[in-house]
Amino acid sequence: MIMTQLSIIIPVYQVENYIRACLESIYRQDMKEDSFEVIVVNDGTKDRSMEVIQDIIKKHSNIIVINQENQGLSMARNNGMAKAKGEYILLVDSDDLLADKCLSPLIAEACRQKPDLVVADFQKMNDKDIEDTLLNNTLPVSLNTEEKSGWSLLLEDLNPRQCYVWRTIYRREFLVKNNIRFVPGIYYEDIPFTHECFLKADRCLRVHNLLYIYRIGHASITTAINTKSGKDLAITIAKTWALRNIDGLSTEIIQRICDNVFVSFSVLLYAIVHDVKKATDRKEILMHLKKVAPDLRFHNGLKQKIVYFLYRFIPITFIETRVLLTRIAQKKQ
Repeated sequence: MIMTQLSIIIPVYQVENYIRACLESIYRQDMKEDSFEVIVVNDGTKDRSMEVIQDIIKKHSNIIVINQENQGLSMARNNGMAKAKGEYILLVDSDDLLADKCLSPLIAEACRQKPDLVVADFQKMNDKDIEDTLLNNTLPVSLNTEEKSGWSLLLEDLNPRQCYVWRTIYRREFLVKNNIRFVPGIYYEDIPFTHECFLKADRCLRVHNLLYIYRIGHASITTAINTKSGKDLAITIAKTWALRNIDGLSTEIIQRICDNVFVSFSVLLYAIVHDVKKATDRKEILMHLKKVAPDLRFHNGLKQKIVYFLYRFIPITFIETRVLLTRIAQKKQ
């Protein structure tokens, strides 16, 4: 009996135009179907997403479908991971694709070396780029890998604006042992999840080969901040900030966490100024951040010190002044 090497988890919600291409890309891999499973989590989708893939589900015996009421991306992923039996887990967004024939060598190497994480490359493509790529498909070259620690990945490979969970293959035992899960019910859940994985992982593989195609240029989850998503980003900031308290972290790692959190903090402040229309809503988001992250502080360089001073002592005045200056600048354009 062949062991289940990989569990591919795909949350599905309002993606009827993309989910079929996503599933088809999975079955263009050079993997025997009894060596992996595909867990499709129907997160209460209201469109035809599940209908348009029924023939694929019936055709392949290694597809498991979980039907649930809408609980959001975090819980869909968590529920999929709880069901998974594979030695490794790959989280795929239902509007994206896997690069053709990329998985087999990656999983073979992972099962041979048993790293906690395998971090690969990704490429952003619009619909036309994807079509051209599929028409002109070429076989992947041999793997280009290097062994790293999770701390090294955090310092050398993690862009804090690109905490994408789908570019990493996770050893299921590592996630279970460290009880690493997504924060339920919030947007931006990838940020604390990715940081926690990198902070707790021992042996990792950095693979400089294309794994994932990130589809851009279409409407998905809105990028504009509202009161709900602003509060979610505040929670994300708080959860990531709290990771500084993990035992045994070096001074360099703690500083990198602080710097990465400052990036998220700056994104939140910018979004509050540019996206949130009501002063009462801007205040509500700021006060929520102060509540969930009361010990938040930044001091690495002059910019961080000035922004932190203004946020700590005159947060409302700070934000409303920025709003006013932004509106004046827009009128001059």
